[in-house]
Amino acid sequence: MNRTRLVLTGLAVAAMIATSGCDPQPESQDAATSPSPAVSSATPTVGAASAAADNAATVKACADIRKDIKDNAAKIAKAEKIGPPAGHFAVSAQWAAGSVAILAHAIGANQAVTAASEKIQNEMTSLSDAYNKSADAKPSKKALEAAIKELDTACSTA
Repeated sequence: MNRTRLVLTGLAVAAMIATSGCDPQPESQDAATSPSPAVSSATPTVGAASAAADNAATVKACADIRKDIKDNAAKIAKAEKIGPPAGHFAVSAQWAAGSVAILAHAIGANQAVTAASEKIQNEMTSLSDAYNKSADAKPSKKALEAAIKELDTACSTA
């Protein structure tokens, strides 16, 4: 039990470290300084390149998060086969690990994808907590499924 708490705490700390100081929307260079007339002619090109880079980061984040969700589902199914009483620790730990992977891959995505991935992460953490509390837990995954649909919507507009 203590080992599981240590692992889950470590995962939570790693997630916090990974996301601390991260700003999902970098501040525009145009707002930071007043460009000179010579620089302003190049500004639209830089802005377009920045927007394209942000969009590419969002598309990559969506692909990585979807892969994480699929991989996590497979690992959860494998952990569930262990069965109670010890299996619920493995399932809980996998939900926690999956939630950290989601957060890690959301870094650099646009605000909509980041917000949706945070909801997925929160739901995975809730499932982890539920499995950690009871060996016979069968928590509903409807909220997680709704969060995944929200991610799909956010990714479709990227």
